[in-house]
Amino acid sequence: MSEIPYWKRKTLAEMTAEEWEGLCDGCGICCLNKLEDWDTGEVAFTSVACRLLDAHSCRCKDYENRQATVPDCIRLTLDEVETISWLPPTCAYRLISEGEDLYWWHYLVSGDRETVHQAGISVRGRTVSEEVVPVEDFEDYIVDWPLRVGEA
Repeated sequence: MSEIPYWKRKTLAEMTAEEWEGLCDGCGICCLNKLEDWDTGEVAFTSVACRLLDAHSCRCKDYENRQATVPDCIRLTLDEVETISWLPPTCAYRLISEGEDLYWWHYLVSGDRETVHQAGISVRGRTVSEEVVPVEDFEDYIVDWPLRVGEA
């Protein structure tokens, strides 16, 4: 009989640092720049990606040192999983926090880091780097697909 995978038998709070990091599916959605309406608090995604996002792998090019380069980079914690409204509906942290299972394309299920891209969940092929878009033009890049990923 096979062992029950850790994400099915542990809460987020019970996970080791390695298990926690292993939940990231590599979709890259968290690395998109977002605009917040100061009056309403509404958050809009842009297709403008962080300068550290590798556009092909959808992973951070300097994950360990990212906050030194990008000071406002969010380090996802248990508290933030429960309070950040813009986590995509397919986010493993969000799913497990809500008592749901991982999708078939998550590499922990499929065994292949490419399935997140093959399923059309990632930002691969959908972004432009913030290095080439002036911040005052970010509004021209507002998109709604990050919160619709995984919808039928």
